[in-house]
Amino acid sequence: MPLDDRDYMRRSSRSSRGNRGTGGYEWFTQNPVLVLIAVNIVFFLATSIQSNLLNLLGLAPSLFLERPWTIITSMFVHANFLHIFGNMLTLFFFGQALKQLVGPNRFLAVYFIGGIIGNIAFILLKISSHSVVIGASGAIYAVAGALVVLVPTMRVLMWFIAPMPLWIVVLLFFILWSFVPGVAWQAHMGGLAAGLVAGYIFRRSGRYYYLR
Repeated sequence: MPLDDRDYMRRSSRSSRGNRGTGGYEWFTQNPVLVLIAVNIVFFLATSIQSNLLNLLGLAPSLFLERPWTIITSMFVHANFLHIFGNMLTLFFFGQALKQLVGPNRFLAVYFIGGIIGNIAFILLKISSHSVVIGASGAIYAVAGALVVLVPTMRVLMWFIAPMPLWIVVLLFFILWSFVPGVAWQAHMGGLAAGLVAGYIFRRSGRYYYLR
């Protein structure tokens, strides 16, 4: 789902010069999207080797008080290769775009707060007490929601083919992937709502910028 090359997606030459000679910690703090993808891959490999970890790390509403850590860890485990591939591909493109606009710290805040709110929505709106939610979708929808408010007409190549405005792509994906069996639409909805609010706050406060 590549994004068109716009002025606000380009890294400034001044920023590039300022990063020369920095150490590994600087790279770590300036590349949170890649770090998140790497952590998700590590968790996926671990759960592929030890499948019982899915139950330990996934968020089960009926067991949340016994396993409160799962409101975070569930965001890093995925059911299968297609699940993590789709989420990480979307995170790469949308995450890089939001990081360029609002900076790495605010990007991380949107990601984690959106993911947590998505999980809370799942707990409150659960259909079955025995259901378990896993995956980074709630956090990724939060990132997408913030982008929709900040740059709604940014062109996105839908399935690498058809260029469409960002808001249409996010709406289509929300409809297509949120209301099919086995999908936690509650987490999607909660994450998207959190992202829309975050984007509105950034836009009203001017706490985002265009890189030229």
